[in-house]
Amino acid sequence: MTIGPQKLFVLDHKSAIVPQVYRWLRRAIIHAELVPGSRLSETDIAAHMATSRQPVREAFIKLVEDGLVEVRPQRGTYVRKISVGAVMDARFIREAIEAEIVRELACKSDLCLVRDLQRQIQIQRSIAGLEPSSFFQLDEEFHRTLAEGAGHVHAWTVIEGLRSHLDRVRHLATRKLSVATMIEQHAAVVEAISRGDVPEADRAIRGHLRTILTELPLIVRDCPLFFDGDVEA
Repeated sequence: MTIGPQKLFVLDHKSAIVPQVYRWLRRAIIHAELVPGSRLSETDIAAHMATSRQPVREAFIKLVEDGLVEVRPQRGTYVRKISVGAVMDARFIREAIEAEIVRELACKSDLCLVRDLQRQIQIQRSIAGLEPSSFFQLDEEFHRTLAEGAGHVHAWTVIEGLRSHLDRVRHLATRKLSVATMIEQHAAVVEAISRGDVPEADRAIRGHLRTILTELPLIVRDCPLFFDGDVEA
């Protein structure tokens, strides 16, 4: 097991151990620090994190549920390839949920929410020239704020549960992503919400979330060993 450049993770023993182990391993997989085919050893990870094997085993179970790792009988636990089908399904479901969220926001056009979203976009623009990876957290905050603003916190939880493979693709795509374009797409969504323009808000969010349909074939072509399944260009 090789875990790239991550530093030794220091557990907070005042908090639950399993979620910490799970988040650490999930991040390593999503950031491609653990690549498809990597064998995960309970013993090695437990030693690396200075914990027992039990919380590592429980974290593995959650990662299997996420579709990020697989258990091969008599062979061990391995990082799975990115499922093209799972990426496409997650994108489809996410678009359906977020389009409805944005439509609801445009109907009520909450001024305080609009100001918060505009403030976020200003922050996004301030880091536009940095590495795309620095934008990801701000992007997540933006979309979470939309869901919370519409009163659909659970819907955001559902989206988060679907994002594992999408996030892996996004980190592979860092060289192809145009952060400036994504920020302007965010701005278009907020502008439509502020005007109460429901059809335009719907078009803006759908266009934003469909960017992956253009990027995915290129990413699969460039990183074929990371993917399970084909996608039409």
